[in-house]
Amino acid sequence: MTAGDDGSGLQLALRVVLALMLWAGLVAVAVCLCRTLWEFLGRGVGAVWRGLGPWQPGRPDPRLPRPGGTEPARLAYWWRQSWTDAASAGLDGVRTLWRAVRDPWLDRTVRNLFRGRRPWGRWVRIPLGRFALATLIAPGTAAGVLAGAVLATLLLGWALLVFALLLGVVWLGWAAAVPLLRGADRGRALLRGLRPACPHPGCYAPLALALHRCPDCPARHAELRPGRYGALWHVCDCGRRLPATRLTGRDALTALCPRCAQPLPAALATTRVVHTPLVGGTSSGKTMLMAAMVEGLHAWSREGELRVEYASTADRGSHTGVAQQLSRSGWAHATTGGPPRALMLTVARGRRRRLLYLYDPMGESVSDAERVRAQRYLAHADGVVLVADVLADPAVRGRLGPADTERVARARPAAQGPRTTYERLTGELAALTGRRRRLPVAAVVTKRDVLDQLTSLPGPGARIDHWLGDIGLGALVRALGHDFRAARYWAVSAHAATGTGPLESEQRRAAEPVLWLLAASGLRTGALTGQDGRGTGRVPRPRRRPDDGKGGYGPV
Repeated sequence: MTAGDDGSGLQLALRVVLALMLWAGLVAVAVCLCRTLWEFLGRGVGAVWRGLGPWQPGRPDPRLPRPGGTEPARLAYWWRQSWTDAASAGLDGVRTLWRAVRDPWLDRTVRNLFRGRRPWGRWVRIPLGRFALATLIAPGTAAGVLAGAVLATLLLGWALLVFALLLGVVWLGWAAAVPLLRGADRGRALLRGLRPACPHPGCYAPLALALHRCPDCPARHAELRPGRYGALWHVCDCGRRLPATRLTGRDALTALCPRCAQPLPAALATTRVVHTPLVGGTSSGKTMLMAAMVEGLHAWSREGELRVEYASTADRGSHTGVAQQLSRSGWAHATTGGPPRALMLTVARGRRRRLLYLYDPMGESVSDAERVRAQRYLAHADGVVLVADVLADPAVRGRLGPADTERVARARPAAQGPRTTYERLTGELAALTGRRRRLPVAAVVTKRDVLDQLTSLPGPGARIDHWLGDIGLGALVRALGHDFRAARYWAVSAHAATGTGPLESEQRRAAEPVLWLLAASGLRTGALTGQDGRGTGRVPRPRRRPDDGKGGYGPV
């Protein structure tokens, strides 16, 4: 054999190899484009789709640790579950794709072809057929399978990357909605002056966010606001969907104080609260005056000037009990039992509404500075009603004749005079509120029916502040005018406004101090306060209380 023959044989072999490689490439392209690429991509996308479905819906996902705390709610899907599902679905898609590469393609189809068998394993009897399958079909098929798997993986990877970017945009939108919704609730509370506080004795805690009870189970939710449990809705462990913002109806749920777990009035979440303590000594007539004030508000309501409702059935029952007692005996028993529970009324005029808290503490609560400091509700006061029984002042009683002294004794004068009550209140009130000079004070002289019968003292006239100066209490008037933003004076007969056969005119007059304080909060009740005894004059201009970071409740 010559060198020329060897060269031509080598060239022939190379041509055969190149021809086989070209043929294998054509087979690989055909297998890839016509079959494996789309099969593998379909399998991967299908696995991703199935993996994105709900993972044991209604049950906690063991892949995620439960958050700390005792909040009986499920975490929002977008908080962490979405990322866990996306990662799990992506990995499932890639695994499913390459699992299909191994079986049935590499482990069965390609292996059978290299053995001279048909793809599904049937034996080819003709030797030439077996040779053709092993040399012409099997290599190209193997290459087409691998090429299809690689291309399908790349395309699936790009799709998953785009999906991850879209998921990130959705998550950022959800995360941005949480502070926006919280800010909307907070801004609404600030604009409306909502600064709620617990009305129950011994608590009086400011309420940033109340406990909310699930309607379907005993669970209590302390974080029912936009946050990790949901932006607009939370899902209780029992499966009940709960509104997480005022926009979605959270205020319709039963609310509890987070400190004492006592129920809160429904109006507390939507209405500005006006805290009004009645301050006076034992037997000064606070309870009767408060009953007269409530009757007076209802009298104005019957006139069509106001809309007045009890905030709860407990408030209605409390006032009804005092009214029945006054009807039977004409007197109200002295307040006992420690710190007072606020009597709550919603008072509306026009489109504006206020939730009025009336506190009737024991007279002993102002007997010394330490007891005054224990009256924590004073820290929330928007105005003070100073109940002044002038018959208890030693200087006033010293001016009485024998007949008047007997009348005064039957009137049960207070244990301490109004000057002593004010002196023990004023310093502690400034320490509790930090803003005594910004508060209005309504000074109400009680037992006017007795004062009108006395001959040793001038009768209360149109200017009660001047009359107080005439009977020796000018120092009290000057102190009130100096220490408070505004002061106004009334003389009221609570006995004539309550009990059997009450005078409706006296009831309306008894309500004027409260209406004046409500006007100071922005409720348009100044026109109902009359002109008598006005002291320093007009209704004080409403002022918004400074924000101390303890604003209205509502989810974050």
